[in-house]
Amino acid sequence: MSGSLPRQRFVLDTSLFITEEIRREGESLEATVSRLLDLVATARLELNISCYVPPSIHDELVAMLRDRGVDDEVLSRLDTWVVRKSPDRYGVTIPANIVYDFIDEMSDRVDRGLRVSEEALREVEQLGPDDMTIDDPNEYMTAADRVLSNMRDKYRQALRQGVLDSREDFDLLVLARELDAGVVTEDRGIVSWADEFGLRYVRGGQFPTLLEEYLRATGVDDRS
Repeated sequence: MSGSLPRQRFVLDTSLFITEEIRREGESLEATVSRLLDLVATARLELNISCYVPPSIHDELVAMLRDRGVDDEVLSRLDTWVVRKSPDRYGVTIPANIVYDFIDEMSDRVDRGLRVSEEALREVEQLGPDDMTIDDPNEYMTAADRVLSNMRDKYRQALRQGVLDSREDFDLLVLARELDAGVVTEDRGIVSWADEFGLRYVRGGQFPTLLEEYLRATGVDDRS
């Protein structure tokens, strides 16, 4: 059947494999990944759907899965059915407007990060000497420690949430643009920039259902 269908391509993000959204009740991560790879394999053979990852994301994903106890046999199947391909960083063009937007966004985020730091400094200035020590044995943070912990969380949110913040994210988008492929991710920052790049995208939690629906619509019975 695959020979009569136009080729579809998807570039997969790490978040697809580890999101709770694709797990069935009581299912282990290894079983979830194995079931996802069954779908990817069937879609490749029957529907001419190819899935790719950049090497940078492949290495990140394999390290995460190994750390979580996923068996080498499952990782071997990942290498079989998900194609590793480096993005053409020199050949793929990116509109200047996207770069301008990125610069504007990062400038705004730096300003927000500075405001978060200033607020934390003002809070620390209001603390007294007793707030710098721990008297209660059940406590593990001083008041100053809590201010700093909150500042880190707010600073991270201000600078990193919803933005491209790694080479892996950028590789994903460049490869998808090169292949005219859909992006599969649960990362809100990647989704936002996939829009900027004019790319199709699918939420990771919806991807297995999408493949199942494609298979069902074409009469391929896959119940794995």
